[in-house]
Amino acid sequence: MRIAVLGWGSLIWKPQQLAVHLPFKAGGPPLHIEFSRVSKDGRLTLVIDEQCGTLCPTLYAVSTFGDLLEARENLRVREGMTHVNGVGFVDLKSGEVSVRARERHSGSIEGITDWCRLKDFDAVIWTALASNFAEVTKRAFSADDAIAYLDDLSPGTVHNRSRIHQGSAISSGDAHKDRIHK
Repeated sequence: MRIAVLGWGSLIWKPQQLAVHLPFKAGGPPLHIEFSRVSKDGRLTLVIDEQCGTLCPTLYAVSTFGDLLEARENLRVREGMTHVNGVGFVDLKSGEVSVRARERHSGSIEGITDWCRLKDFDAVIWTALASNFAEVTKRAFSADDAIAYLDDLSPGTVHNRSRIHQGSAISSGDAHKDRIHK
């Protein structure tokens, strides 16, 4: 089974134990991506966010695993998720689609599926974590509120603000940098 791993953000520049044939390549499906998830350590991280996100190009790599469950588990471990359900997937062979991805970003599934078919993959996986900015901060997401959130953090946590300003959080994410600066 040939499995693609979609990437944006730190997965690209810090794959760690992710078992893929590097480097990540341009040409993944465009997805609505935004810094709208607050991570466990307080950083803002990029997630698919169909309500607030900006349509951005993504990147992809080929998993070294030929088994979909093993590839999903590998991405789960890399992302520090407690359960493999946080890994979105489309399996063209069985027709199965991740329940969690359908719940969190159903509008992206068709484009991801079409891209997978076009690139001649059997399956594709991605990080399918939800936006939690409003839940954590008690305010709706906006670029201004994201900056205000970062300004309110303790100095040790604010290290990702410079990443936002440098635009390195997603290597193809100039749209994110421009949006945060507006």
